[in-house]
Order: sequence, then C-alpha cells, then structure tokens
Amino acid sequence: MIFIDSHTHLYLENFDNDREQVIENAIDSGTKYMLLPAIDKSTFEQMQSLSTLFPKNCFPMIGVHPTSVKENYQEEISLVEEELEKGGYCAIGEIGIDLYWDKSFAEQQKIAFRHQLKLAKKYNMAVAIHTRDSFDDVYKIVKEEQDGNLKGVFHCFVGSPDEAKKIIDLNFFMGIGGVVTFKNSGLDKTVKDIALESILLETDSPFLTPTPFRGKRNESAYIKLIAQKIADIKDVEIEKVAEITTSNCINLFNLPTTLNL
Repeated sequence: MIFIDSHTHLYLENFDNDREQVIENAIDSGTKYMLLPAIDKSTFEQMQSLSTLFPKNCFPMIGVHPTSVKENYQEEISLVEEELEKGGYCAIGEIGIDLYWDKSFAEQQKIAFRHQLKLAKKYNMAVAIHTRDSFDDVYKIVKEEQDGNLKGVFHCFVGSPDEAKKIIDLNFFMGIGGVVTFKNSGLDKTVKDIALESILLETDSPFLTPTPFRGKRNESAYIKLIAQKIADIKDVEIEKVAEITTSNCINLFNLPTTLNL
C-alpha cells in the first residue's frame, strides 16, 4: 500500500531539527513519495536541497505562491521561467489567489496566476492551485484559460458540493487534507459524493494537521490518517483509497514510471 503526499512543505524551517527523520518516518508509514510546492525565491534553495537529498522520494514544483506576489512579483516570475527552461519539476505550483491575508496586491495576484497558467499550458505541466477566500476569482480565470490543455489540482479543497462539481467539470482534481478529519468541518459530507478518481491526498505540512494530532506540526506520515478517514466516509478499504489516489497523482504529475509501487 503506497501513498503519495501531493502537497507538503517539508523544506520549511519547521523541520530544520529533524527533517531527514520526518521523511524516513513518512516512507516507513507508506508515504513513499512527496511533492514539494514552491513558495518563492526565499525558500527556493531549501526546496532544491531537499529534492537533491531525496531524489527518489521528493519531487519539486516551481511557482510563485500568491502571498509572495508583491511589488517585485515579476522578478519571482522570472525565476519560474528560468527554472522551467532547465526542467526537472513535476508541476507549476503553488500558484493561485489568496484574499485572506492581504488584498493589497489582489490584481497583481490575478495577473501572476494567469501568467503561470499559460506557462503550464506551454510546458504541458499540471498546476497546484491555492484558493484561500478566492474560489470564485480562481475558478473564473481557470475556466477562461481551460482550452483542454490545462490540468491540475485545487489544493486544500474545503468547499461545497457545487464547488466540487465545478472543479470536476474543469477536469481538475481536489486535494484533500487534514481538514476532512476535523469534527465540524463539514468536508466529510462533500467528500462522500466525490469520486476517488477526482481526489489527491495531501498534508500541506507543516500546516492543517489531522486529528488526533491537531494543533501539532503536520508531517507526511499523517497521509495515512487522511486516507483512513476518506475510506471510512466512503465505506471502502483504505487499500482502495491508496491505489486510486496514488494512480491519480502519478498520472497528473507525470511522475517517473519507475516508482517502486
């Protein structure tokens, strides 16, 4: 039974004291592969170093996180373009729009997001999309850019059945993480009617830790807790959740076919 954590920030300083052990724990728990979404220039080297240290387990993305879109966002975009030319990335992400923390650069976020979607189509790569307090804006732009060549995942999906349907109609996946285990999140009711074929598993480590570890640092080994919750919601075996979501992830991100499954 093999799991893939489709979204984890294991290169952040939260793991500086035990990063290698955290990854070994994940591998031992069955989460053998971890996808690393980029944030911006400030953490680029750390992400690259981790991918180099665990080249068979950790696969980097490249992109500009929406909260990193400031006055100098064009410099950040330039780095993305340079790295895409070099290759070696599994997706363009984490990109999107975030209207929760700061709306000062909302228009710049939209411009940067659309530009990176166009890059994804140019390079035939998937995107990992951030939508905090911004689903309608993100959906509108993705729908406008969807010409049949755009693919990806709405990361950290916590939305309604109507939003789930919109995502599926765009031929995108939903990343389901620790929130599904929260007692009063209501996400379980939505997930119940989402086909496993439209779901990816993610932790968003070190954030959004699943029950029973909520309030503590999240890590990729906890993917199994998320998978078990989804299995319980759908009344299926956890092995089925692992098989389908892992296959979804491999196909979406064009991961190496030599993965040890």
